[in-house]
Amino acid sequence: MEQWPLIEADLHEVYGIDVGTGVLRGRSWRWLKIRIPGLLSTESRLVRHFAPADDRGRSSLTERLRDRSGR
Repeated sequence: MEQWPLIEADLHEVYGIDVGTGVLRGRSWRWLKIRIPGLLSTESRLVRHFAPADDRGRSSLTERLRDRSGR
């Protein structure tokens, strides 16, 4: 996965998951698959990579997700 370093850092920052400890070996693929998309609803490195900030300095992807959820 090309963006794994971003995902790894975001998993630690957002969820407190340090993948370097081997925690993923004890978890299912589904467990990880749910958490990675969850990073897209936060101000994460992953969001900044895939949806750079617009003129107002906010990520357009994050803004769309917030609009959709009504927050």
